[in-house]
Amino acid sequence: MSQPTSTGGLEITHPQSKSMKNRPKRKLTPQQLENRTAYLFLTPWFLGLIFITIGPVLASLYLSFTRYNILRPPRWIGFENYYNILFMDRQFWTSVKVTFFYVGWSVPLVLIMSLAVATVLNRGLALLPIYRSIFYIPSLMGGSVGIGLLWREVFGAQGVFNDALAIFGMAGRSWIAIPETAPWILVTLNVWTFGASMVIFLAALRQIPASLYEAASIDGASAWTRFRRITIPMLTPIVFFNAVLLTIQSFQSFTQSYIVSGGTGGPADSTLLYSLYLYQRAFVQLDMGYGSAMAWILLLSIASFTGLIFWSAKYWVFYGE
Repeated sequence: MSQPTSTGGLEITHPQSKSMKNRPKRKLTPQQLENRTAYLFLTPWFLGLIFITIGPVLASLYLSFTRYNILRPPRWIGFENYYNILFMDRQFWTSVKVTFFYVGWSVPLVLIMSLAVATVLNRGLALLPIYRSIFYIPSLMGGSVGIGLLWREVFGAQGVFNDALAIFGMAGRSWIAIPETAPWILVTLNVWTFGASMVIFLAALRQIPASLYEAASIDGASAWTRFRRITIPMLTPIVFFNAVLLTIQSFQSFTQSYIVSGGTGGPADSTLLYSLYLYQRAFVQLDMGYGSAMAWILLLSIASFTGLIFWSAKYWVFYGE
């Protein structure tokens, strides 16, 4: 841009500079105005992402390499927390074992239960919206404290489950207090919340063309053959979607174990899920550095299992054209 020059005290302004000053500002197009408005409304979300999500995540990464108990400033110790977790902490491996048992049984059972109920409801039953709501309600309350307390009472020594067994002459006992049966109580509680997956399966079943079933019936295919050859392949993308969500949720389960076991993970650590043990180390023993390291191990484990599911999808997920 040309600049004003001075000659003998007389300032001379070039015509090009004057025309630049008088040039009107470029107006924004409607699309640009819409984009700016959208970013303006998204600003609170971006601030929350930075200060509530990304900030604490990065802080926990730093704390995982320190010894920190809230009362004193964190002290850098390198990979000592990770070494102690993996090679010195037996209770850590106990929690891993319990968590794998919980996830390994919960996810397949929830998928089977939700698909079975969705298949029955898809037959065009009367009052379908009511049945759908009834089955969906437990998924809204499954992780709540109240349901955990209710489950604890149902399977206690004086619970309803033992009252039902008494009808058949079977002696009752506290199923939560027995190491062999306590983990199954947690699995049952998680399976009971199959409603969310069931609704997704039901919506997917409605999208399968009826002509496929009609053609198979004409060819003499039985109901089981139609289900195995048509329904299952067409639902594999939904099975994949539900499997990913359920795996992530199951690895993070905390409330069920905390309430059912009273926060101890007993009996004999049989209900000590990984998240509960993390809570005990970080918020009960105030070993925040150790707990942060455990949290990052959990994050990497979830990412690894999720990646494994995505990798395996190419072998069993069918996307029809």
